[in-house]
Amino acid sequence: MREYLFMALISAAVTYLLVPLVRRFAIRIGAMPEVRARDVHTTPTPRLGGLAMYGGLVVGLLVASQLTHTGKALTQTDANAVTALIVAGGLITITGFLDDWWGMDAFIKLGGQIAAAGVLVFFDLRLLYIPLPQDWGGSTSLDYTLSTVITIMVVVVTINAVNFVDGLDGLAAGIVCIAGMATWAYSIFLAENISGGRITTTAAIAAILIGTCLGFLPHNFHPAKIFMGDTGAMLIGLVLASSIVTVTPLDPAIIENMNRFGVLLPLLVPAAVLVLPLVDLITAVVRRTSRGLSPFAPDRGHLHHRLMDIGHSHRRSVLIMYAWAFLFAFGIVGMSTIGVPVLMFPVVIVLALAVLVLMALPRWRGRGGAHAASRGKQPDDDGPPTGPMPPIPPEPEVRRRMPPADGPPHERASAEGNPVIPAFPSRS
Repeated sequence: MREYLFMALISAAVTYLLVPLVRRFAIRIGAMPEVRARDVHTTPTPRLGGLAMYGGLVVGLLVASQLTHTGKALTQTDANAVTALIVAGGLITITGFLDDWWGMDAFIKLGGQIAAAGVLVFFDLRLLYIPLPQDWGGSTSLDYTLSTVITIMVVVVTINAVNFVDGLDGLAAGIVCIAGMATWAYSIFLAENISGGRITTTAAIAAILIGTCLGFLPHNFHPAKIFMGDTGAMLIGLVLASSIVTVTPLDPAIIENMNRFGVLLPLLVPAAVLVLPLVDLITAVVRRTSRGLSPFAPDRGHLHHRLMDIGHSHRRSVLIMYAWAFLFAFGIVGMSTIGVPVLMFPVVIVLALAVLVLMALPRWRGRGGAHAASRGKQPDDDGPPTGPMPPIPPEPEVRRRMPPADGPPHERASAEGNPVIPAFPSRS
């Protein structure tokens, strides 16, 4: 446990310290494009925050490989895990960097994602089987070709799901951090019943991912000083996918008796972890293709846009989506640790309904008449504005607006109803 905490702290510290340097670099090379119509922020903000995240990832992996417990698993059982993530992460970071700086065709970017996923497969970080209950025919082992295809599909879908959800300050980093926490908790639960380096590898990757996201969030939470861009979104999507790929144990029979649906947990946990990004990805593809557009065509119809359109502030929208991610991810992990009692399902449903009610509150307040409308005009809780400050008038203009020094004295209205004489009468 101490080793996981140590590698997470190292990754967080390195990422946090690198962000100011990366921000200066992004401003110097002009990697801060103008605000687009679909953007929520109002001022140009530097991107390339993913470069700092990649630095935190690399240092965290190198430190983990030298530790007693995790180092043994990373260098013996999964001998190429560190190299695989450094090489694949470097490839996806370069792809994202070029896209954030110059812009890149969607299919070229997809090619970079497939290449990075292929690197993971080349170093043997791939799915080994599809876990299924005995009533469904039992777990199915995958040959190398089928394993390669499915692994690449899982990695590419995860990368794009994280990339699609990256639309508000701190949203992608926070959701992936929550997903990493759920994956880490599940892998620790498996490690209590399984003695294998593959589960330790999953826990180490998840811990480093958590640290990387936590180190970036202070700079990225609203109002953001820097964006991770595609450089960071695709990188943390790749790392999250690698933790999901390695979470399946070598022997499916080991988890058969954990609880009623134990064998399905390696499928349920990733689905729960990624439910929010996947829903956003699927609805975006359906929405765009139904309009005759490319699935990669940008628009303003994502879940976070809808939350803000119904009246939520920037920060509240992010926190609501955090709550959704936490609910689904840790709900499934909790079921895996305590079995799957029937009473858990109503609890999860009630919690989900509570979040739905919270999401609809601004709309209900808007239907409450004039009193609700006046409440709706309260200042946002988002802190300092991200837009440009109002212009400061020049000195002569300031002096012109000041009251005359020798003007008539100000007279108060008396209780007898005498007329009020204005303190500064208007000039004719």
